[in-house]
Amino acid sequence: MEVPIDTGDTAWMMVATGLVLLMTPALGFFEAGLIRGKNSLSVMMQTFSGLAILSVLWFLIGFTLVFSPSIGGIIGGLQWAFFNEVPFDSALDYAPSIPGVTFATFQMMFAVITPLLITGAFAERVKFSGFVIFIVAWSFVVYFPLAHWVWGGGWLANLGVYDFAGGIVIHTSAGLASIAAALVLGRRKNFGPDIMVPHNIPLAVLGASLLWLGWFGFNAGSALASGALAANAFLVTQIGAVTSAVVWILLSWKRSKKPSTTAAINGAICGLAGVTPAAGFITAQSSFFLGIVLGLASYFGILLIKERLKIDDALDVSSVHGLTGIIGALAIGVVATTLVNPDGPEGLLYGNASQLAIQALGVAVAAGLAFVGTIVIMKVIDKTIGLRVTEVEEDIGLDIAQHAERAYVE
Repeated sequence: MEVPIDTGDTAWMMVATGLVLLMTPALGFFEAGLIRGKNSLSVMMQTFSGLAILSVLWFLIGFTLVFSPSIGGIIGGLQWAFFNEVPFDSALDYAPSIPGVTFATFQMMFAVITPLLITGAFAERVKFSGFVIFIVAWSFVVYFPLAHWVWGGGWLANLGVYDFAGGIVIHTSAGLASIAAALVLGRRKNFGPDIMVPHNIPLAVLGASLLWLGWFGFNAGSALASGALAANAFLVTQIGAVTSAVVWILLSWKRSKKPSTTAAINGAICGLAGVTPAAGFITAQSSFFLGIVLGLASYFGILLIKERLKIDDALDVSSVHGLTGIIGALAIGVVATTLVNPDGPEGLLYGNASQLAIQALGVAVAAGLAFVGTIVIMKVIDKTIGLRVTEVEEDIGLDIAQHAERAYVE
């Protein structure tokens, strides 16, 4: 018997879709404020144009490759290309109380923001033409297959890998891709503290605030309905974010003798990213302790990657998103409980030791695919049309060199 469309669930999911869409321009504000002024428009252009390009790509072929019936657990078929036969007046099995097109549009926003997270790693040194080819190629090579494996009924889902809202599919993949991108591109000219001074912290705070708002749609919306599960995910998201933010504020205060605004916003984003995979499976109490772990790990992860290893991941995507996404995904294997989500797994603390190993497999597959796939894509782009701007263009700034525009009138 077909379940009728629920108007309350549909209304909530349309709001959640809008909230997740908001996160993409918010990401542009956040990144623009944290880099040098001469490159601020370039990251806004990347995120805004990426929103358009990747939305079209999802409509044309992405949705069907991820969510249409699986071909051997590897990829979906082509029957839903152009959203053909995706119902507007009935549901798909993935979300039985909302129209199929609402589910497809909600998932579009995830497919959009994931490749664009990597812009934070290669900020200030990639040609716009190379960026466009990269995000399209990365979607085909990394995002579409991985999302199908975990969310679309693929082989990882069949093994029992869980990822509520994207810690594996989104944050682990983007984080490892960021490490790979930074290694392929090399460091920015004059790499060091002098080029890492944010030019507009209030703009970054605005971006972080809008990201935080949008994240409630990101996580609570992944319940794919209104009700108890969405309500718990909403609370868990807030607790993870604020706890991680407090950890970062205290650590920055201790290290620099003064509490840092950029630390506060980065800490919140770390908590939001890390709680994402587990938001639909854990209690608020577990989220509090997870937030502490996320704050500590991400803070010291940045010190290791940027200061010790000298890898120029410009905006620390590898730690802020990648490391936290890995921790959050593994946390499912430790503290997930069916008391929160009867359709989810039990973790180690609830008597299921095997779930941690299953989660670790999912993380390893995502990390390997994203890392290797990114290196291959960037090497091919570099050997064909070129990937990095010239040294002269880097000195001038990408706003002028790539877009002939200025963010600020002198």
